[in-house]
Amino acid sequence: MTRDEIFQAIRAHLADELEVDPETISEATRFKEDLEADSLDLYTLVQELEDSYGVRISDEEAARIGTVGQAVEFVLSVTGGEAHAAAPASAGRDAE
Repeated sequence: MTRDEIFQAIRAHLADELEVDPETISEATRFKEDLEADSLDLYTLVQELEDSYGVRISDEEAARIGTVGQAVEFVLSVTGGEAHAAAPASAGRDAE
């Protein structure tokens, strides 16, 4: 997936989860300050990123992600710039 595809997916998730207009979300949008996301909203986003891209995000890493753009950058950095959507969460996770 490209950077823009990852951004669009994150934006769609946030718009749905937080019930906001997706057009108001940019890479500079801050989760807490601009979207008024609480800790449960952020936890849900982390879970969505993990499930969608097959990545793991530690609590420390998640705490450093404050904007939509930082979330996109994180996905790109842990996937080596080659993000691929993982199988749906309902399909289960691979054993570690």
